[in-house]
Amino acid sequence: MGRGRADRVANDTAPVAGTVPRRAASDRYVDSLEGPVRRLLPYVTPALLLGGCANAVPVAPAAAPVTWTPPAKYAFTLSSECGERALIGRFRVTVADGRVTGTEGLDQASRRALMLRIADLVPTLQKLEEEAATARRTGADVVRVDRDPADAHPVRISIDPSADAVDDEACYTIQDYTIGLAATPSAPPSR
Repeated sequence: MGRGRADRVANDTAPVAGTVPRRAASDRYVDSLEGPVRRLLPYVTPALLLGGCANAVPVAPAAAPVTWTPPAKYAFTLSSECGERALIGRFRVTVADGRVTGTEGLDQASRRALMLRIADLVPTLQKLEEEAATARRTGADVVRVDRDPADAHPVRISIDPSADAVDDEACYTIQDYTIGLAATPSAPPSR
């Protein structure tokens, strides 16, 4: 019996048991590219995704100020935590025209320190920066000043004149910094 056109079409789409169907030329072409394309895909995909950014002008992030300019009036909460010295505790400090105009002891240690009535015991932020600069000039083992990214006022100052000595450190944390009127101090950190 001869094979007609209908028989050939049926055999092309429905395989006979035990035979492998014949694949179209386009399928064989795709299979031949599959290996190289798979190997290149990790390199081509980022290039395609980032290609639109090629002509973009890079924008540098805004640089944080390097130096702080003290305002005429400001207030802050000072936590002085390290070393054996009179300035230990949490203080609320008000400054006007470069001078401390008000202090308040926020814990027992700071109230005890204020009872000593030592002149200029509680410093301004400028005095704390000067203390760090002096320690750096005189060769202290550790001098670190962390600054606020917005206006560069100090937020933490750590000084250790000699890593081998005990209780000569000075550690300051500055919180609740406000320009102008004094703000209410934040709650002390829990321990």
